[in-house]
Amino acid sequence: MKTIKFIIAGIIFGIVMVKSEAVSWYRIQEMFRFQAFHMYGIIGTAVVLGIVTVYIIKRFRIKNVEGETINFPDKDRSWTKYILGGTIFGLGWALTGACPGPMFVNIGFGYFSMIVVVIGSLLGTYLYGVLKSRLPH
Repeated sequence: MKTIKFIIAGIIFGIVMVKSEAVSWYRIQEMFRFQAFHMYGIIGTAVVLGIVTVYIIKRFRIKNVEGETINFPDKDRSWTKYILGGTIFGLGWALTGACPGPMFVNIGFGYFSMIVVVIGSLLGTYLYGVLKSRLPH
């Protein structure tokens, strides 16, 4: 019964992603070619919503479901790894036409070729886990 709320949240997330066209390969290509504002508007709205939400959580000391205060640890100020990681993520996003959330939404929408993308991303995640101790952090 506990997992039903997560299933419902996932279904709602998928519907919103499809209806907003955020899972559309064509919309993603438009974004990377600077041909349309659509995706920038969606991403910008998400960033602003995230900023407001974090502010509210910090301001009112909101607790999680276990009753613990939600903390946001300070980030490392080294920009090199963020630039490198963002570049790798962006290249994968541009080449496949999907980032992690929309990959699963596209499978649910019937684009079964995305299974190859999901397998590739899972293998990449596994490879990172294997090599993590040898990588600069």
